Amino acid sequence: MNVLVVGRSGQLATELMRYKWPDGTRVTAFGRPGFDVADFDAVTAAFVQVEPSLVVNAAAYTAVDRAEAEPDAAMAVNYRGARNLAEASARRGVPLIHVSTDYVFDGRGERPWREDDRLAPLGSYGRSKLAGERAIQESLPRHIILRSSWVFAAHGQNFVRTMLRLGAERPSLSIVDDQLGCPTSAADLARVIVEIGGALAQGSTDYGTYHYTGSGPVTWFGFAQAIFAAAGLPKSPELHPITTADFAAPAPRPAYSVLDCGKIGRVFGIAQRPWSDELRAVIAALRVEGGAAR
Repeated sequence: MNVLVVGRSGQLATELMRYKWPDGTRVTAFGRPGFDVADFDAVTAAFVQVEPSLVVNAAAYTAVDRAEAEPDAAMAVNYRGARNLAEASARRGVPLIHVSTDYVFDGRGERPWREDDRLAPLGSYGRSKLAGERAIQESLPRHIILRSSWVFAAHGQNFVRTMLRLGAERPSLSIVDDQLGCPTSAADLARVIVEIGGALAQGSTDYGTYHYTGSGPVTWFGFAQAIFAAAGLPKSPELHPITTADFAAPAPRPAYSVLDCGKIGRVFGIAQRPWSDELRAVIAALRVEGGAAR
């Protein structure tokens, strides 16, 4: 099996390249600066070079606040990039696994979001991701759209590394405590993608939209508490809970982002792993690498 991974330097793509795929699998990653997923000619050239039997789109414009000022940049990657991959996959008859987000929902619910719930993104980032989902659905029947949330890893830009960096610089931190979601490690998400890819290679035709996150809803404040507890620093900063309104970010955030992950378990037999276990693994990896959270 030849796998084309798009988004070479991102958190998820990095973990997909590290993951032990089934024997006989060749995994090739394309990404910036040498590859632009929004350029259809570049996408076509990548397909010719790799001749993939499976495509994984891990590329995304994820700067949620900056997307409010740069909606075209977000659309270029999250919509046109997804559309290009779907059209190229359709031409060659190969399936595509595309990673999406909880931000396609408005966060005004009171129960975990199911795959078929109403989609109503609040900001530019969510709108661009929803546009990408719809482009795939319109042009490629053989697709898996995999929504996740609050992704973290020992590398890249994410909440865990940001907290550890700020905690080393400041005596106290104010953290939002009225947004609820489920953190997901990039390594765990890579595991899920590899399992789904294996099922497709074995002939599964269970295409469609699925949710996967780490298990256990938590607020950003609670997540920060867990991060510093797992890090076991000689001196941790004082943490103060604040509201979303207090934080005053440029982009609106969904208040309730818990995703219902029952479908992926029923169809593919994939069980959620506690994000707290994954967090400890990430903290351990950071220690091995010298504690770098820069």
